[in-house]
Amino acid sequence: MYLSHWGLVESPFRSRLAARYFYPSPTHEEALARLQFVVEEGHRVGLLMGDTGSGKSLVLEVFAAQRRSAGRPVVKISLLGMDRLELLCSVSTELGTCPRAPLAFSSLWRGVSDRLVENRYQGLETVLLLDDADRAGRDVLAQVARLANHDLTPDSRLTIVLAGRRERMGRLGHALLELAELRIDLEAWEPSDTESYLKASLAQAGRTAAVFDDAAVARLHELARGGPRRVARLADLALVAGAGRKLDSIDVETVESVCHELGVIGVEG
Repeated sequence: MYLSHWGLVESPFRSRLAARYFYPSPTHEEALARLQFVVEEGHRVGLLMGDTGSGKSLVLEVFAAQRRSAGRPVVKISLLGMDRLELLCSVSTELGTCPRAPLAFSSLWRGVSDRLVENRYQGLETVLLLDDADRAGRDVLAQVARLANHDLTPDSRLTIVLAGRRERMGRLGHALLELAELRIDLEAWEPSDTESYLKASLAQAGRTAAVFDDAAVARLHELARGGPRRVARLADLALVAGAGRKLDSIDVETVESVCHELGVIGVEG
């Protein structure tokens, strides 16, 4: 009922960590450009920071897709809940050196180290995109620092990007923070970004006619505080509510009632 009521072929605002659903807002486009700069300039460590739901994981996914399409070695993993052995296993797998049988930690390290050297001699930049770095354990962060210090020569072609909430990045520790050469901040959307995102997402899902009236868009942006994930959540719930009420368009009352009744915007994921 939800999709058919609005003439949609798919849900336009469900959370999707896929490059094809990426909306290139100015702040996210700038983040991608800065990530490219970090790699091209051979910087060792970069920090990607933003509030919860600001789009950090999706930016990393899009950048990883860009690197892969260019035939460049890239690793994108979340450090949440990992131990140091799992970290090396994941890096090894992503770099194509996955062992056929479980190996000791030292063997895994040698395999990853050898691949980094191989990529360097082949003129390939190796990029490690490590999400949820602010929630990683100390042993994992120590291992990341070891990777970052793997080759300190000017010819090193390893770049590590650590993503996390800006207020928690101090947890990375001195060893990593002193290596960070560029900080990339994802800022909240402007009202025009929210408006463009709603239109683009609805069009991609099969609806070209306006669904949210101007006042509803403005109020939705205000309630979501410009947070991309919060914008998407509230927009999706408003569509469900509007379909249930058989509305022709989403108005301010619908947006406010959904926010008030479900309290979704105050919930951080």
